[in-house]
Amino acid sequence: MLKILHIILSITVILLAGYGLITKDFKFQPYMMLFLSLTMLVMGVREFQKGNKGYGWLGIAAFLFIFFVSIQIFLSK
Repeated sequence: MLKILHIILSITVILLAGYGLITKDFKFQPYMMLFLSLTMLVMGVREFQKGNKGYGWLGIAAFLFIFFVSIQIFLSK
């Protein structure tokens, strides 16, 4: 289940980033950051399940940082 969620979130991030790069319109960048943070959360949880605690904590830390940045972007609008 987490693998499918990881793939879906990754594809969403890639599509939003590609849209921004091609059209030079970055209005969806906060959503891209939010989906990127969720992707990092899923990656961290998957690493914990595999037994890699170091990479799991790294994924969780990346999630927290990116999530905080995306919330700041939403609040600054």
